[in-house]
Amino acid sequence: MPEKFSKSAARNIYYGGSLFFILLFLALTYQTTQALPQRDHRDQLTEAVARGKEIWEENNCIGCHTLMGEGAYFAPELANVFDRRGGDQAFTAFLKAWMAAQPLDVPGRRKMPQFNLTDEQVEDLAEFLKWTSKIDDNNWPPNIEG
Repeated sequence: MPEKFSKSAARNIYYGGSLFFILLFLALTYQTTQALPQRDHRDQLTEAVARGKEIWEENNCIGCHTLMGEGAYFAPELANVFDRRGGDQAFTAFLKAWMAAQPLDVPGRRKMPQFNLTDEQVEDLAEFLKWTSKIDDNNWPPNIEG
């Protein structure tokens, strides 16, 4: 191999490499668009889930919590909180009690603010967290407590 590339060899490597990575990007994009409908259960999206996501965004929950690994690491991961806290009715009751009790006055513990959400808003937030818990996220987080 020569110590220096000619201009035409460098150009061919540049264009060949660019073409390879563009084709790779397109193939991975296609594969992702084919796999997502089976993994994200978008057919189970309801108005309550959409309202719950709005509440999640309006109150900047992701500023402290993570959801499927995305967000801040100040407070617990919430993608599997539905599974951790007992499922359907038990989860909604748990979330209502938890939100009403905030902020907890435990020395040395991080404090969650009181958002003064209505029962309906907490139920919608519970539906959103329930929906996210059913997304196939490759078993994230790696432990049940997040």
